[in-house]
Amino acid sequence: MALCSLLLLLLPWLVTAGRAATPGCKIRITSKGLELVKQEGLRFVEQELEHISIPDLHGKEGQFQYNISGVKVTDLQLALSNLHFRSPQHLAFNINNASISLRFRRQLLYWFFYDIGSINASAEGVNIRTRLKLSMNKVGRLKISNISCNASIARMQTGFTGTLRKVYEFLSTFATTGIRFLVNRQICPALRYAGLVQLNSLLDTVSVRSPVDEHISIDYSLLSNPVVSPDTLDLDFKGMFYYRWNETLPNQAVAPVIKETERMVYVAFSEYFFNSAMDAYYQAGVLSMEIAGEEVPKDLEVLLRASFFGSIIMLSPAVVDAPLKLVLQVSAPPLWTIKPSGTSVSVIAVLNISLVPVDHPAIQLSSMTMDAKLSAKMSLRGKALQVQLDLRRFRIYSKQSALESLALFPLQAPLKTLLQLMIMPILNERTKKGVPIPLPEGMDFTKEVVTSHVGFITVGADLHFSQGLREVIEKYQPARASRLPSPQPTAPTGSDPPLPSSFNTSLPSPETAPSGSDPPLPSSFNTTEPQASLR
Repeated sequence: MALCSLLLLLLPWLVTAGRAATPGCKIRITSKGLELVKQEGLRFVEQELEHISIPDLHGKEGQFQYNISGVKVTDLQLALSNLHFRSPQHLAFNINNASISLRFRRQLLYWFFYDIGSINASAEGVNIRTRLKLSMNKVGRLKISNISCNASIARMQTGFTGTLRKVYEFLSTFATTGIRFLVNRQICPALRYAGLVQLNSLLDTVSVRSPVDEHISIDYSLLSNPVVSPDTLDLDFKGMFYYRWNETLPNQAVAPVIKETERMVYVAFSEYFFNSAMDAYYQAGVLSMEIAGEEVPKDLEVLLRASFFGSIIMLSPAVVDAPLKLVLQVSAPPLWTIKPSGTSVSVIAVLNISLVPVDHPAIQLSSMTMDAKLSAKMSLRGKALQVQLDLRRFRIYSKQSALESLALFPLQAPLKTLLQLMIMPILNERTKKGVPIPLPEGMDFTKEVVTSHVGFITVGADLHFSQGLREVIEKYQPARASRLPSPQPTAPTGSDPPLPSSFNTSLPSPETAPSGSDPPLPSSFNTTEPQASLR
């Protein structure tokens, strides 16, 4: 019996602990958006492969001695490629039947004949298979946590020029096999470095926690690993504003749901997203405004003095000409409500009207409650969410008595005009700056369409690259050469044949190659490997 009672007491806590955290913001990237990313990513991959470093090659075949150096990529053709989602949390990037043109320098010795010149070669039928695993790191940022890569070259062709072209043309078999092996071995390390280091530096430009203004900040940490389906990639963000780090507003709102896939990207915001902002501003104590002296409109000042003339005479006739001061203070965090018909904001505030005679304490004439309802229109500009507020309903009343509320009725229209002409422009000027959406630098939204649902809104938009991947990466990443690890001597997977025994190598002992990879280079194949660098 005691055990049952204990379980009943713990049941609410167990249910809460087992329930996944509710996101305040959700982002969906569709296959259409991925196609745009593929085009930009393909340019980035081309730039990476154009700058791979290939070690020198030298060896001996009978009376022939040769040295191949200065291998450079001169042209790339990566026309057949695709980038697609792969469950549970991967992106698959494949390049099919590509070609790589190379140019390098030769030095050949046959008996007492010595010849130097250049060699043009081409790698045909290049196939690359990569899979990028997307995960949430410890601070809640999206990261590429792992990359698997498989590269193969179907055939290699070499063209010789020079006086001894016919004599040593048969040596192209040996040189071609060696160069093919070396090129193949450089592709996957280059792509792994591009993903794990360079693309992750691009993802680092998305701030997990960042200031919105001088008062509050926002938390865009991921709540879970991304969810990938054949057509979409979904990201759940906390989407909470805060005034201090240790303050957390419980999320009781409806979780946003995105069902659409027609646009490149969709962003959904729940009521919690906006209500946490209002709570943070309220905790910061900035939801107040003071209008005094000459700032008070003349028409309103005349009306207020006439309305409270009796009170002024009874309190102190000597201060009848003292300046007026109006203090508007929100008494509770404004509440956002999202419905299919639109978004509204309910605000309750207290308006204190006082006289402030010089060198004398302020004299309060009235304290009234203001109840207002605003309409909110959301839009995306660049990658910032902007809000346009409009006053829809307004009333004032007194908590003291119904008679006093009736006496305040003549002030309702002038005070509403005051809100519309003086306070609403100030609020909209602040909201016009917008709140940043968690996208990497260089990507913006265009052609947005806002749709309201019960408890959340969705914004469908297309993506636009205002900056290239290379431009953003080089802006934020330190010198590449200093951060690039030395490549492993393990051969990449592929279908290359074994190298002839006449090749010599001075490479360190190779590690065990993965299943299906090229066999280790024979001990007679010699290469000189430069300092590891991809550019």
